[in-house]
Amino acid sequence: MSFTAIVEHEARLVILRMLSEQPDLRLNSSLIRDALAESWAINRSRDWVHKQLRALAEIDAVAITEAGTVLIATLTGCGLDHVERRVVLDGVKRPSPGA
Repeated sequence: MSFTAIVEHEARLVILRMLSEQPDLRLNSSLIRDALAESWAINRSRDWVHKQLRALAEIDAVAITEAGTVLIATLTGCGLDHVERRVVLDGVKRPSPGA
């Protein structure tokens, strides 16, 4: 697997975890971008974050709503199942046990 793919898979897991920690299971792409950069040292453009959110939407891990130039991601049951290790989603790093 390429380094680029490793970073994408890691970022997608981090995004799902961030969404699972929100009371309403939602975050916008600007907040996701900032959190990836500040907390996880994954410093990428908003377009790159949008690409990751769309990839997660394609596998039904998130639902996306467009709000102008911002995307709002909402965690789905499938995405939560991945975070809680009940299913494995292709293209998303698998969570560590107990994490």
